[in-house]
Amino acid sequence: MADTGILIVSHSKNLAQGLFDLISQVAADVAISYVGGLDDGSIGTSFEGIQAALDANDKDTILAFFDLGSARMNLEMVADFSDKEIIINNVPLVEGAYTAAALLQAGADLPNVLLQVRELEIKK
Repeated sequence: MADTGILIVSHSKNLAQGLFDLISQVAADVAISYVGGLDDGSIGTSFEGIQAALDANDKDTILAFFDLGSARMNLEMVADFSDKEIIINNVPLVEGAYTAAALLQAGADLPNVLLQVRELEIKK
């Protein structure tokens, strides 16, 4: 299976869990980790939470998807301290992560996955 994993970062525990559940139906063989919300159950993201989710993914190349700007900021900081190749995608969270996972499950290589995911890119 693919040497690439997926990381989902959301401000909401329910959103992250729901997206993971959805994607797992079409990409059972893709390594997916996720984090949503803060430890106390409130809305937000944290460096520590993202780091733990990244560490839980056994792949060395990670396609990362996030919901809002501060999630990206924390994700970028985690990437700075990681030995993994983390590719942060500026696309809609649900559509981007789902598309990438389905393509990886189907056997698409990383360049082709990135080409198709980038078609979803948010320009603003």
